[in-house]
Amino acid sequence: MEMTKVEITIPEEMKRFVTSLDEEDTRERNAILLYPYIRNRIISHGRAAEILGMHKTDLIACYDRMGFPYLDQSREEVEEDISSIAVTRKGK
Repeated sequence: MEMTKVEITIPEEMKRFVTSLDEEDTRERNAILLYPYIRNRIISHGRAAEILGMHKTDLIACYDRMGFPYLDQSREEVEEDISSIAVTRKGK
């Protein structure tokens, strides 16, 4: 995977947390940077995984460990979707 450097401005006290050379820390940091684009549906989990050079299921597991949901629907929304599918299937 081709890498590039970018410069960002952060609070001084954050520096020690984002300059780690540990591969796992770097992977998680980069995943966190992409998460808002997934949440806002600009890119998919699959595309983010490609960018990060990892398998989609590994990325989903990484987000799960950090507390970021794969599915962003509430329980009520899921139940509504299930009900809609059930009604549609009965009509066929």
